Amino acid sequence: MASSSKLLAFLPLLLLSSSFVSRVALAAPSYSDALRKAILFFEAQRSGKLPANQRVQWRGDSAIQDGSAAGVDLSGGYYDSGDNVKFGLPMAFTVTMLAWGAIEFGKQLQAAEQLGLTKEAIRWGTDYLLKTHPEPNVVYAEVGAGSSDHVCWQRPEDMTTPRTVAVVNQDHPGSDLAGETAAALAASSIVFRSSDAQYAHLLVTHAKQLFVFANNFKGRYSDSIPDAQTFYPSTSYDDELLWAAAWLYHATKEQTYLDYLHNVSSVGGGQSYFSWDDKFVGAQTLIAKLVLQGNLANEGRWQEYQRGAEGYICSCIQKGSFNIRRTPGGLLWWQDGNNLQYTSAATFILVAYAGYLASAGGAPPVPCPGGAATATELVHFARSQVHYILGQNPKSMSYMVGFGGSYPAQVHHRAASIVSIKHDPSPVGCSDGFSKWFNRDAPNPNVLVGAVVGGPDQNDAYNGVRSNSAQTEPSTYTAGALVGVLASLTAP
Repeated sequence: MASSSKLLAFLPLLLLSSSFVSRVALAAPSYSDALRKAILFFEAQRSGKLPANQRVQWRGDSAIQDGSAAGVDLSGGYYDSGDNVKFGLPMAFTVTMLAWGAIEFGKQLQAAEQLGLTKEAIRWGTDYLLKTHPEPNVVYAEVGAGSSDHVCWQRPEDMTTPRTVAVVNQDHPGSDLAGETAAALAASSIVFRSSDAQYAHLLVTHAKQLFVFANNFKGRYSDSIPDAQTFYPSTSYDDELLWAAAWLYHATKEQTYLDYLHNVSSVGGGQSYFSWDDKFVGAQTLIAKLVLQGNLANEGRWQEYQRGAEGYICSCIQKGSFNIRRTPGGLLWWQDGNNLQYTSAATFILVAYAGYLASAGGAPPVPCPGGAATATELVHFARSQVHYILGQNPKSMSYMVGFGGSYPAQVHHRAASIVSIKHDPSPVGCSDGFSKWFNRDAPNPNVLVGAVVGGPDQNDAYNGVRSNSAQTEPSTYTAGALVGVLASLTAP
């Protein structure tokens, strides 16, 4: 919760502790295989009544009465990571990133036969986000509470923790949450525009209302919801307002959103993070796309956006004035605790921007302090980060579960770590889950295929025990960004 196109063709059989799964890899890992697995992960994170075509069979229906205490249907959506809470802010960001990936790399997803499944993953999220917005100035922000959920270790299918709901409205504002939800729905409307125009129209209608709500009643959602302050605190809402306006402009081409983007007091300046909490780089990149396409002049305010995005890119590829730190093994490293969420988000910006440069034809390379950076260089660096995640690292292990010859086995994840309810329907009590499952020094009974865990520390060290949530817990927003990256690296 709140980070060379070939790898080795054969990996040695490693003798590891029960924290890892080992086997001989028979073929070189592929981006397309990793892509399929990353998309599959979202089915393991589903909440609500599961569909007939559900592929992750060890999961079952869960939390189907969510929202009933408040008289609203809040079933569906995604659990954000290894717990059973539905946090609105990271979920909406996840959906935005999945949609962005489908927008930029739809042809690659189609060629890999994953576009339909990606759209299913997006719609599972947007259907829920629409439910959370029953009135123009109301957004349901959270179902369940981290404070109660984290004292129990239970499967979502038979959890006994309270399914409380938290809401933002004009008296208890949440501009960041409303803005991010607007961004998710606007971006997704672009994805569905050609295949389901009526649904796309519904999405953009809600997105417009949410942006008005976010802009008219300003405040951080985590100031209105104490539980969010503990688990997903927001540092600002200014970035979400820019992010939402940028997506709404891309979705509608309405001048009002471009005027908003032009007239704001700050475009975010130089940033070192792009994540569920900080979207300035995302907004800057979306405006830079318009500049590179020739739809906005490369001057004044629009140039500020582009320079902000390029400053972040330069710092990632080690050509900036202040570069992002790297581990000895070459991984971009920001902080302990799900560092790979930041890596996956950064690599998305790199491959997206490389695509914009390539499409612009005669566009000059990125003017970094350490030397100009071409589109090819951006892709090369992004590929190096993907290779690290997939196993080309000092540990010689993949940080994507189920991928490669060695990967995390004790993932910090309630559903994966407890026997499937379909195999043993005996209820798992709140504390029993800790004694019987959480503390077991054995691989999880269910393989959480496609999950990307928090990853190694600043020295490339990884302690893969279930209790080490900082390194072994996965998140939807890590995978949400990585889907687009992996798609970009497959053959078009």
